[in-house]
Amino acid sequence: MSWFTRKDKGILTPTESKREAPDGLWYQCPSCKKAMHTREHRLLAYTCSNCNYHEKIGSQEYFELLFDQTKYTELDAMLSSGDPLNFVDTKKYPDRIRATEKKTGLKDAVRTAHGKMNDADIVISAMDFSFIGGSMGSVVGEKIARGIDYALEHKIPFLMISKSGGARMMEAGFSLMQMAKTSAKLALLAEAGIPYISLLTDPTTGGVTASYAMLGDFNISEPGALIGFAGPRVIRETIGKDLPKGFQSAEFVLEHGFLDFIVDRKDLKDKLSSLLGMLA
Repeated sequence: MSWFTRKDKGILTPTESKREAPDGLWYQCPSCKKAMHTREHRLLAYTCSNCNYHEKIGSQEYFELLFDQTKYTELDAMLSSGDPLNFVDTKKYPDRIRATEKKTGLKDAVRTAHGKMNDADIVISAMDFSFIGGSMGSVVGEKIARGIDYALEHKIPFLMISKSGGARMMEAGFSLMQMAKTSAKLALLAEAGIPYISLLTDPTTGGVTASYAMLGDFNISEPGALIGFAGPRVIRETIGKDLPKGFQSAEFVLEHGFLDFIVDRKDLKDKLSSLLGMLA
């Protein structure tokens, strides 16, 4: 029975013969630490099969989830930020924009497109947190405003998917002006009786929450999303008190009347279609 006996100790496989799993083949949930195949994670709309944790995703993933056969036409795809204030922190603002564009492949923190969702026309603006924290600058406000204009012109519903850390400090007052600008455009949408649905995802904070994110005919959210104006740490230090458990989570905000409902991302497309069907 010598074939059951290990004659040599240790593993003698040479380095060049070792086989390793390719990078990106597995996804580990940051919440429950369960590992799952990236293909399964994608099929579950980037949610965990064990705890249903909703991973942060960007505009491209939302477009793939919502537009039929991922067919859409992007509006103002090449619009990019200027430098109205000649802003400099650790680097010049134009240099930061160029570096972020190269890193992310995006032109700014929002993309707007129109197409079909379950055979019905829709305009979708989706924010990308990977572009300077999804901060709201002049380009973000302008692209959202132009998306609303397209919805007005063609009389089709508008969906806003927010994911932002708030106003972009490099544009100061120009950034804050986008709050009034987008709100005024949404008022025109309301006057025309065209549905506007606002989807708040993790995180939605600052000036975005204080403007277009909370002005929907329906304000909805994904499970567990952080929703608020100032951050919890800032509020805690300002009022000098501990905050309630789950403060600023989507569930807390829903309980206190600031959301209409929470929707699982896997059901998002069908829920949106049902909602727009009722509003038609």
